[in-house]
Amino acid sequence: MNGKNRKDIVSGLEVEIVLKEDQRTGKRTRGIVKDILTNSSTHPHGIKVRLTNGLVGRVQEIIGRE
Repeated sequence: MNGKNRKDIVSGLEVEIVLKEDQRTGKRTRGIVKDILTNSSTHPHGIKVRLTNGLVGRVQEIIGRE
């Protein structure tokens, strides 16, 4: 599942994100959602989230519950 709809993303979900510095390469980082930072219901590049380890990026794929 992609991460373009805010309603699909909840705290505690395991996701793959792309960090700002990795946008050119598309390198993904896996982690658990702590906070949802995007206010709009959808975003073409993915909903911006903060992971439990403090990293911030846009959701590319939703893996599932921890």
